[in-house]
Amino acid sequence: MKDAAANAQATGEAGTAEQGATVEQTSLLALSRRSRRASEQKKHRESDAEMTGADAEPTGTDAEMTESDAEPTGSVEPGKRRAFRHWRRQRPFIGGVLVVLGGIELFFSGQLDTGNMQIQFGIEGLQATVVPIALAVLGLSVIFRPTHHIFYGIIALVLAVYSLIGVNLGGFVLGMLLSTIGAILVVAWMGPRGPKTGASDAQAPPAERRGDSTGDEETA
Repeated sequence: MKDAAANAQATGEAGTAEQGATVEQTSLLALSRRSRRASEQKKHRESDAEMTGADAEPTGTDAEMTESDAEPTGSVEPGKRRAFRHWRRQRPFIGGVLVVLGGIELFFSGQLDTGNMQIQFGIEGLQATVVPIALAVLGLSVIFRPTHHIFYGIIALVLAVYSLIGVNLGGFVLGMLLSTIGAILVVAWMGPRGPKTGASDAQAPPAERRGDSTGDEETA
């Protein structure tokens, strides 16, 4: 009887030990599964965040592409025309062109010949050729060497006024007017200008409003 009871107790202890071991194994398996699930969920979240960021970035690039695609169809000019406009802004271009046109008109006004009759007003001689050529050279010098525009403009203005009595009544007044207006524009030129941008034009009115508001506050 004692031996049977000892055997029963041993078998019971062995069974409880096995049950404890199985419980520990199941708990360990459950913990490992939970950790795996948590790690997988983190990976999924990170991948989802990366995907959303990648999806958000192409939207910005797509907007830029659409804007760049819309610009050629709009008011954007070709590169050569834009470069020419920038070059023209760096010099008194219109004034120089007017001076050149006035010199050309003065030159051809003194060459009027209708068969046996030649039309000539004022003093004849070499100055009827020298003054127009000098005006044309001054106009070209203003365009290609704008640093001395005041000097060239004053000389062109003097020659244009003198052409009224020296070159066929100033090329029937038309050449004198062209050269005079061009010389005045050359002398009044304020220096090179930078390219205009839409952002600066858009920011100008708010700045003026702020200045007006500050002025009102100071007066108050």
